[in-house]
Amino acid sequence: MGRRQNDSDFGRFAILVLFLIGAISCSAVYLFLTVVFRPSTESLPSVDDDVGVAEEENCCRGIENLELWGDAVKWGSEFRLNSSEECCMACKRMCSGEGGPCMCNSWVYCGDREACGPRFGECWLKKQKDALNPDRRDSGDLVMWTSGFVFDKGEGIVGMETDHGILRIKLLPECAPHSVSYILELLALPHCVGCQLHRAESRGSFWDSEGNHIKKAPYGPPFALIQGTLESYGSMFKDIPKEHCPTIRRGSVAWVGSGPEFFISLANHGEWRNAYTVFGSVLSEDMEILEKIAQLPTKSEIWNNIKVSVLENPISLRFRRMNKKS
Repeated sequence: MGRRQNDSDFGRFAILVLFLIGAISCSAVYLFLTVVFRPSTESLPSVDDDVGVAEEENCCRGIENLELWGDAVKWGSEFRLNSSEECCMACKRMCSGEGGPCMCNSWVYCGDREACGPRFGECWLKKQKDALNPDRRDSGDLVMWTSGFVFDKGEGIVGMETDHGILRIKLLPECAPHSVSYILELLALPHCVGCQLHRAESRGSFWDSEGNHIKKAPYGPPFALIQGTLESYGSMFKDIPKEHCPTIRRGSVAWVGSGPEFFISLANHGEWRNAYTVFGSVLSEDMEILEKIAQLPTKSEIWNNIKVSVLENPISLRFRRMNKKS
C-alpha cells in the first residue's frame, strides 16, 4: 500500500521540482547558444565605439606568467600594491586621455607571495615604445610576474581589412588581455592566410537599424551577425581562456567559445546573456561595411538543427595598423 505523503515529503518533492525546472532552463539556454554558433566549425550567433564604456572602465586584467619589458616610469621596488588590479588601475590613471600625454601603457606586478619572496607586491609601471608591439622579456610557468596593457585614446584601434572596406576595431586590453595579445600577434604578420569571414546574417525584420530588438519579434534566424575564423595557417592556435563577458551589443567582436571562431554582432543580443568573451568593438562609422557584407549572396546550411546563412564566397581578412587620424 502506498504511504501517505506528509508535509516533509511534499517539501522535499517541491524543492526537487524547482531544482529540475532551474536545471532544465539553464540547459535550454546553454543548448541554444551552442547551437547558434557551430561548435568546432562552431556555429556563431556586435558594439559601437561608445557601447559598454562603463564596463570597460571597470576592467583591469592582466596575463599571468608574463613579464613585459620597457622603460620604467614608476619603479616597483618603491611602489608596492595589494593586487594586480590595483597595479593596472595605477597605470590607467597615468593614461587617462584627458588632454595630457599617456605616461604608462603597460604594467608588471608580482603577486605570488611564495615565488616573489621579497619582491611580493611590486608594481612596475612602464612605457612601451610601440604599444601594439610590446617588448616581452619572458613568459611561461616559471615566470612570477603578471603583466597587462593599457592603450591611449585612439591608440588601440586596429584595422580588419576586407575586400569591402577596412573595419576599425577598438581593442579592449584591460578586459580581455589574452585575446588582445593574440590579435597583436596577428597584427605583426604580413598576411593572415586562413583568416576569413564565412557566415553573414542580416538583422532581418527582428532588429532596428540601431540594433534594438523589435518587440514580439523572434530572435532569429537570421541572427544578425557576421562570423569567421582568426586562425592563420602555419601557426599553432592556443585556446583563449574565458575573459570579460559583457552583454553582446551592436558592434561587439567576440570569440565563439575559446576561438578561433569569432563573430561581430549587428544587433544587441541581451538574450545571449553573458556567454562570450568580448575583445573589441567595431567603430560605429564602419558598421555600414558589415551591413553590406550581410547582404552578400549566401547559401543555407544546417548547423546543429539550426538554419544558417553561409557566404557563397568567404571573405579573406588581415589585420593592419591604423593611423590615429584614420
